[in-house]
Amino acid sequence: MLDNRIASIDILRALTMLLMIWVNDFWTLYNVPKWLQHAKATEDYLGFSDIILPLFLFIVGLSIPIAINERIIKGYSKISIAKHAIIRSFSLLIIGVFMVNYETAHHESIIIGKFWWCILMAISIGLIWMHWKQSPVAEKFHNPLQLAGVLLLTFLAVIYKGGSDGEIWMTTQWWGILGLIGWAYLFNALGFILFKGNFGIMIGLFLALSVLSILHHSDILPTLPSGLSFMSTIYSGTIPAFTSAGIVSILLYKKLFKKHSQWIFPVLLTLGFLILSFGLKIRPIWGISKIHGTPSWLSICIGISFIIFGILYVITDVKKKTNWAKLITPAGTATLTCYMLPYIFYPLREILEIRLPELLNNGALGLTSSFIFAILVVLLTGWFEKLGFKLKL
Repeated sequence: MLDNRIASIDILRALTMLLMIWVNDFWTLYNVPKWLQHAKATEDYLGFSDIILPLFLFIVGLSIPIAINERIIKGYSKISIAKHAIIRSFSLLIIGVFMVNYETAHHESIIIGKFWWCILMAISIGLIWMHWKQSPVAEKFHNPLQLAGVLLLTFLAVIYKGGSDGEIWMTTQWWGILGLIGWAYLFNALGFILFKGNFGIMIGLFLALSVLSILHHSDILPTLPSGLSFMSTIYSGTIPAFTSAGIVSILLYKKLFKKHSQWIFPVLLTLGFLILSFGLKIRPIWGISKIHGTPSWLSICIGISFIIFGILYVITDVKKKTNWAKLITPAGTATLTCYMLPYIFYPLREILEIRLPELLNNGALGLTSSFIFAILVVLLTGWFEKLGFKLKL
């Protein structure tokens, strides 16, 4: 039985979300050190920002067995759990597609402009996926508010125009961050349910996805038929492999925790360094690239994830040192709310033409102000959560 409150997972999720908001704000800054930035498509390089998404996908994998186990304890059937996983994944895909299309929206062609379009998108997502049952809003308003969100989101889809001249309607593009998480979650959650969380099979699934990534980048895999191209995220192996690694990691934790808990840290650390070393070994073949999703990027980031999880396990679960993370707790408990808030702040800033002094957008001071912004987003998320407003898929 997995403990539903493993401190290291909660804190790792909160830290990763905080860092995601921080690195996502780098576009507003000047003179950001190269080692912090995303590597370019032509570079064989791993920037700090290139580690954040893999780490979050890994955390999704850590959480899947715990969440499914929790629903089993509550008496849900496997079919209902699978249905819940499909609905959650579909929700992530929808949100991801809307968010990624904002990036290519044509401001002049949208009747309300791209910035109001983004604000209304965030509001509609809030209306649809708000956890209304735990909010102070009267129950009679829950369904009408969700319906209003659906209608608003539909309206935004209808008026959308993108591309260089506003000639393109919404497309899935690369699905966006949340869309990629949705695909990884869908494949791994259904796989975990289907194979009843069998440790050996989950290892095999992780290895199969890793091999898929290698085959994909070796141009050995046949091209997907056009009608199935939407499944390319799974077919290429890399993205779902991060989440699969997380599942293997938490199942290993479970096995060791019962009788050999003293081995959890050394085993996680050893596996982390072995996988990291493998990624560095194959680097000359494909290079390290987040944009291309290379096998070396996959292995290096999985290795780093194992190591970070192991270190946090010792600090928070063994040593019980958790007070330092209390400030950022909302980023781990209301993750979607935290992720969505900047999509209101950024367009509002453009509409109101709010600009910080250039000094606060430059170099070390810029990075500091950006990090303070990330902390403020987390604190605001916590305030909303205390009031009873939290997004939940």
